[in-house]
Amino acid sequence: MFQRCWVIACLIAIVSTPAWADDQNPVENDFYKMVSFDIPKEIMLEAGGVELLPTGKLAVSTRRGEIWLVDKPFADSPTDATFSRFAHGLHEVLGLSYRDGWIYATQRGELTRLKDTDGDGKADLFETVNDDWQISGDYHEYAFGSRFDRDGNIWVVLCLTGSFSSDVKYRGWCLRIAPDGKSIPTCSGIRSPGGIGMNAEGEMFYTDNQGPWNGTCGLKHLSPGKFVGHPGGNRWYDLAEVKASMGPRPKEPESGSRFMTEAAKIPEYEPSAVLFPYGKMGKSASGIVCDTTRGKFGPFENQMFVGDQSDSTVMRCFLEKVDGYYQGACFRFREGFTSGSLGMLMTDNGTMFVGGTNRGWGSRGPKPGSLDRIVWTGKIPFEIQEMRAKPDGFELKFTQPVDSKTAGDVGSYKLETYAYIYQANYGSPEVDQTHPKIVSATVSADQMTVRLVVDSLKAGNIHELVSGGVRSANGLPLLHKEAFYNLNRIPK
Repeated sequence: MFQRCWVIACLIAIVSTPAWADDQNPVENDFYKMVSFDIPKEIMLEAGGVELLPTGKLAVSTRRGEIWLVDKPFADSPTDATFSRFAHGLHEVLGLSYRDGWIYATQRGELTRLKDTDGDGKADLFETVNDDWQISGDYHEYAFGSRFDRDGNIWVVLCLTGSFSSDVKYRGWCLRIAPDGKSIPTCSGIRSPGGIGMNAEGEMFYTDNQGPWNGTCGLKHLSPGKFVGHPGGNRWYDLAEVKASMGPRPKEPESGSRFMTEAAKIPEYEPSAVLFPYGKMGKSASGIVCDTTRGKFGPFENQMFVGDQSDSTVMRCFLEKVDGYYQGACFRFREGFTSGSLGMLMTDNGTMFVGGTNRGWGSRGPKPGSLDRIVWTGKIPFEIQEMRAKPDGFELKFTQPVDSKTAGDVGSYKLETYAYIYQANYGSPEVDQTHPKIVSATVSADQMTVRLVVDSLKAGNIHELVSGGVRSANGLPLLHKEAFYNLNRIPK
């Protein structure tokens, strides 16, 4: 994720045309308003973790090893919020969670818990919960930690050394840290994570970034016992604790192959549920949140939202299960964050907090660090709400009734497919392009869904659908007309 040269990244951020530019109205801010916090100049808030405390304060951790408390984070005016430092001297905190009076912080080298025992607003008790993984001092050895799952575990995904190899213990792995502090090796194949979070069912996902064995960035399901793609950390299968929880080492993937080709040969391998086409949907996938607010955040209940650090955006993901495995589509959602989107939080009242940083990597958002707040205005955007795979095409569900004439016209849609090479080389171009024909587009009686029949779906390919001609019943264009469905498997 973060291995790009800083100078090149900054030049790209300056000269690139924003991938989400769209001259159509209405605009994103009509539906999801962004409020940027006024951060005091003396604070470098490179926000890697965000957590809401029972006091109503917001805890924000930084890459520089601090934890700040934000008072009045929901105030109408961001200038009403105040910042106070709760802790410092930590090592790049990229995950926060709260439980029973303790703030749990995932540092580069350990999971720590902190408490203020004398009530002065500052942590004075620090305890190591687990430090079973190791660090070598390499710049890229990030450790991203989740919030507590339903069983009281915190999940930690560990970047490879240099984002290429596993020079010290457990680099390239996901560990679960149990309530008793013990670690459970859970998944192998991690490369360069950018965030971790749960779906509405409580299952864990993380984002991994373009590089060796990752043709582009992806959202991956952390199913215990699975290998998720990069073989650099597989040396740790020889550890006794790994053998006990994971079983034997999986077969090495063949470089130059395709994701689903190798999935058919390696039972332990689980490819990305969603792929984010490189350059089209960003370059550095990051934080993850899920909308479990029961409508308080708009019409995307139970869908997942994923940041992109490079483009300073948040994307939206719709997932479904086909043959027992997750796959689905990604959509553009919101751009314009004031730094590179990284740490994220969705609160029960329907507020999304997005923290950012651009140090070392560059981002479209110009600030070195940031904290932004997204709130639904109550207006429903005209969007493709869901995109489901069918044996002979796709079913699109919309957030508003469609105009039957334009939505029922096959000329309103454009479909192409492509794949990425599964290889040891860095990244991949788009390959295996096809241009399926949309045979028919049938609008439902309530005008909320459209059934597209396609003459030749391509298993293993991203299906990029542009619905530029579709209009709502009120004559509006889609707020975001592109959808990218990662068709790992075609339903039977």
